[in-house]
Amino acid sequence: GAEEDRKGLPFVGKAGQLLDKMLAAIHRDRAENAFITNVNYWRPPGNRNPEPEELAVCRPFVERMVELVAPKVIVAAGGVPAKSLLDSSDGIMRLRGTEHVFKTAGGFSAPLIPVLHPAYLLRRPQDKSRAWRDLLLVEQRLGELGG
Repeated sequence: GAEEDRKGLPFVGKAGQLLDKMLAAIHRDRAENAFITNVNYWRPPGNRNPEPEELAVCRPFVERMVELVAPKVIVAAGGVPAKSLLDSSDGIMRLRGTEHVFKTAGGFSAPLIPVLHPAYLLRRPQDKSRAWRDLLLVEQRLGELGG
């Protein structure tokens, strides 16, 4: 949102604070063992969701960043990154709760687990139990992969 745009960093403000708590619940810390990036590198006008063409412009950069970081597991927070990274038209409620595979054009692949976006959870706290199940899936997969 606007605060992220001003600071040039993803997940600042209340959503970022909730994300930090979510990561801590599965023994992760964004400064120590998590890397966070966006799938779109600018805020679209009116804070609308990015158009497919805008995501396509950013895709090679996102893929290269993923290849350089080489994560054991990719967590896609929200519908926009999940749909973009998986080239899917399904919404987050269909994509979450299961593991997918993200593959780059350069040949890197990693498990991808879609989760509900922290900003969504701030608006709909009744869905936090779904988010917790997703986080447990992330924690389990990281444990299996030694991450």
